[in-house]
Amino acid sequence: MEDIEKFVRGFRRFQQQYFSEPETLYDSLRDGQSPSTLLIGCCDSRVDPMLLTGSDPGDMFVVRNIANLVPPCAPDASAGVSSAIEFAVCTLEVERVIVLGHARCGGIRALMAPPMEEPGGAALETDFVQRWMAIAEPVAQQVRRDLAHKSSDQQHTACEQASILHSIDNLLTYPWLQRRVDAGKLKLHGWYFDLESGALMAYSGRQQRFLPLVCPLERDHVEGRRKLA
Repeated sequence: MEDIEKFVRGFRRFQQQYFSEPETLYDSLRDGQSPSTLLIGCCDSRVDPMLLTGSDPGDMFVVRNIANLVPPCAPDASAGVSSAIEFAVCTLEVERVIVLGHARCGGIRALMAPPMEEPGGAALETDFVQRWMAIAEPVAQQVRRDLAHKSSDQQHTACEQASILHSIDNLLTYPWLQRRVDAGKLKLHGWYFDLESGALMAYSGRQQRFLPLVCPLERDHVEGRRKLA
């Protein structure tokens, strides 16, 4: 029950911030939304897009799933993710799509690890995670092949980052999204949050690698500032 009380107290703080004034942000949002950005992020509880970016309600249309994956456009594509992308791009006409991946992703770890089995050797009855992660299986295969000489941690990081690019490639299989990109009305971005260092990386098509968008803080400097406070 203590967790529930924490959430209720959190809502009261939210209420005070956004509903205490005579005219509030929600007055302008009451009749509709017009976010500029679609963010496709991971379900991981440590990686909340709104918290990480300091966004206000109405700033972002957010789609979250395990490992921030985008299925390719197909009749049997995941309706939840694909329909949300379609709504954001075709109805809300967002200006950009950000695919936000992160370090220590459990979905990628499941993808790179052998399938789990129940005691006695029986396969799991409903292995939804592995079926979902199959979207990124080509990425995992390439990482295993090209980085076989690297450590497990290095392979996981490579797969986390490569899966972001794989999702961006899959976005371009949706014809209505590709048309908006070609017309210069939609930009695609690949971001990677290193939750170990606190850095934010962005993919550079020119350099074909992830580069710091926001560098990690110097720990000694932060610790010193805390002592002075």
